[in-house]
Amino acid sequence: MDGLPSGYRPNVGVCLINSDNLVFVASRLNVPGAWQMPQGGIEDGEEPKSAAIRELLEETGIVSAEIIAEVPNWLTYDFPPAVKAKVNRLWGGEWHGQAQKWFLMRLTKDESEINLASGEADPEFAEWKWTSPEEVIEQAVDYKRPTYEEVMRTFRPYLNENGIAAKCKSSKW
Repeated sequence: MDGLPSGYRPNVGVCLINSDNLVFVASRLNVPGAWQMPQGGIEDGEEPKSAAIRELLEETGIVSAEIIAEVPNWLTYDFPPAVKAKVNRLWGGEWHGQAQKWFLMRLTKDESEINLASGEADPEFAEWKWTSPEEVIEQAVDYKRPTYEEVMRTFRPYLNENGIAAKCKSSKW
């Protein structure tokens, strides 16, 4: 993959927006209170765009989305020591962090398609919500915040700065 920094796990991220230009985030099952946009590893031989579509389906159940834009370069973040030890054990490797290709996608149908336990993969999230770009950044874990700031800066022309967060949706209810 062109321009992939060495020592970083290849990964994609999806900034999914709805018709109100609010951003989809979900809270992690294994880290309560940690909200993030869908993301995941790129498989061997897989193109980033295909990986983004696959990850969106696996993590949210969404198939009705169109790609609007892409961050042109790889964005990286380093894992904090405790996270690094855990993920390197889990993924088998010696990764400093992740290098991500980010895609802006728009939900093209209604949110009834969202299913955090779709059966496509083991569930990663407990609940989800639509929120403003500013809240996406504020609610991100510290080590991902600079990446999220860059993603929002790149996609700003497509995002509504005045969005108001919708009610939280839980897969538990």
